[in-house]
Parts: sequence; C-alpha cells; structure tokens
Amino acid sequence: MHTLDISRHTPAFRIFIGIFLLLAFVILFFANLSVGTVKVSFSEIMQIFAGKGRGLNQNALVVYEFRLPQALMAILAGASLAIGGLLMQALFRNPLADPSILGISSGASLGVALVTMAAGHISGVSIFSSGSWGYIGITLAALIGSLSVLMLLLFFSARLKNIGQLLILGLMLGYLSYSLVSLLKFYSLKDDLQHYVIWGMGSFSEVSMEQLKIITPAVMIGLVFSLLLAKSLNLMLLGDEYAQNLGLKLSLARTLIIFVAGFLTSIITAWCGPIAFIGLAVPHLCRGLLATHDHHILLPVSMLTGAILSLICNFIARLPVFGGALPINAITSLIGAPVMIGVILRLKN
Repeated sequence: MHTLDISRHTPAFRIFIGIFLLLAFVILFFANLSVGTVKVSFSEIMQIFAGKGRGLNQNALVVYEFRLPQALMAILAGASLAIGGLLMQALFRNPLADPSILGISSGASLGVALVTMAAGHISGVSIFSSGSWGYIGITLAALIGSLSVLMLLLFFSARLKNIGQLLILGLMLGYLSYSLVSLLKFYSLKDDLQHYVIWGMGSFSEVSMEQLKIITPAVMIGLVFSLLLAKSLNLMLLGDEYAQNLGLKLSLARTLIIFVAGFLTSIITAWCGPIAFIGLAVPHLCRGLLATHDHHILLPVSMLTGAILSLICNFIARLPVFGGALPINAITSLIGAPVMIGVILRLKN
C-alpha cells in the first residue's frame, strides 16, 4: 500500500503550506478589520463591503477610514521588508543580512531627523504643528534620505568588485547617519524629539486610503520585479565564478538586487518608520519551513509570510487590552528576536 509522502521536500507538502498560509492570511486580514476598541463582527464587515451596511455607519467609517488602510499597509510593508531581507541575504550570502544593513533605513531616519528636528530648531516651531503639510514633508524627507543612500550604493556597487566592501560601506553610511541623528537630537526641540522617537517605533496607522493609491502601485512594481530576479539569485548561490560561467552578468545582477531591495525598503520606511526584524526573520522562517533555497519558491512564500507576520503584529498592537496603540517594533522584536536566536544557535552547530 502506498503512503503519501509529506516531507518538506515534496510538492505535496509545499502545496499544503501554500494553502495554509493563504488561509492564515485571509483570517488575519479580517481579524485586523474586526478587532479594536470598537468591535466589528465578520457579518458586519461583509455587509459594509457589500454596501449594505445601513445602520452601521459608524462601524463602516472605522473600517474604511482606519482599519482597512492600516491592514493594507501592514500587508505591503511585511511583503516588501521580507523580500528586501531575502534579497540581501542572497546577495551577501549572509544569514544575518537585512535591508537596514546597507544603511538605507538609516538614511530615511536621517532625512526625517533633519526635517523634524533641524527645521524646528531653526524656525522655533515644530513641523508637526503644520498639519498635513508637515507629514508630507516628513514623508518626502524619509524618501529623499533613503533614496540618496541607495543611489550612493548603486554608484559604488558598479565600482567595487568585492561584495564585502559594499557591505562595509553600507555599515559606515549607517553609522554616519546615526551620528548625525544623535547630534540633531542633542540640539532639537523637546516636541520634535518626542515625535521623532514615536516615528522610530514604527506604525502602520499613518496612511490613508488616498495615500495608498500612490504607495500600492509602487510597491507592487517592486515586488513583481523581485520575482524576475529568482534565476539570478539561484545562480549567485553557486558562487561568483560559477554564476559568471553560466552567463550571469554579476555586476548588473547586484545592481538590480540592491535597487529593488532599497526601493521597497525606502518606501516602507518613509511611511511606516524603520520596522525591525521582519526582513531579517521571515526568510529564515521560509527556508526552514520549506527546506529549500530555490528563490522561485522562496520569493512568493516570503511575500506571503511577511504579510502574515505584519498582520499578526498589527493585530496584537491594536488589541484593546493594550489600549490599541502599541508601537509595531515592540511586537516585531518580540517575535523576530527569538527566531534569530534560533538561527544563530543552529549556525553554531
């Protein structure tokens, strides 16, 4: 009698995992819309989406204006950061690499610090008192800061033959940004410093549906483009010489990988703040779960797993028992740190 082989290496197991992750994604998405200081039942959510929610106007407002943008932003952020981490780990062949290792997140933090603290110190007025224009300025500053670091990295990546040198360059840019931010903190206004610290804790709640219409297409383009890099990533795992012998243009591949990872990271950091551990932990979870290094499988699974992890963190942060306002980084660190401790212990063995 034949038995079904459900080991982690078989297609049957991977299909099972895919179905499980999709179900978890759907359940968590609706849970994020339902749970909060105002509870909205599943049937009410269905009525609201169907446009039949008469008498549910308050709940419809809560879902459409607050919870739906927050859940969608969590999905985009989780998928983007997971892909960024996977790309960086493949590029540097380092299990402890993530998007922040190249200083891109630090560049965004420096941009925000310059706008929130330097501008406030010069003018004597907090930028957060400028209403929506202030938040637009902060977002643009984060994008300019992160993209500036990205452009520097792309410039040097075409000139540095050793990928380790690029890694050191990214770390140095991060330290330089941190140093400048520390100086700005010392001379900043109290209100500006408080707002900067809150931004640094991470949040998915600062985005509206109108803003998502701009963010979503940009993120989707980056995610789709990352799928096209699967073959190059697989070849790079064989080593630089083998990859080049098999026809891979190594310099171009590195540039594209850095650009996609940096592009996705800069957008998410600008709108959500520097979110920790998702980009670092998710690729390890996926590799361990599926027992594969094939990026044709890892890329889509990492997107889905990253979105699920972000939804879990957002769900916990918004639980009424916590007042519905926990910083996202507090939750991602609680989940991500044990995962990385396990990875380090496994590497030691």
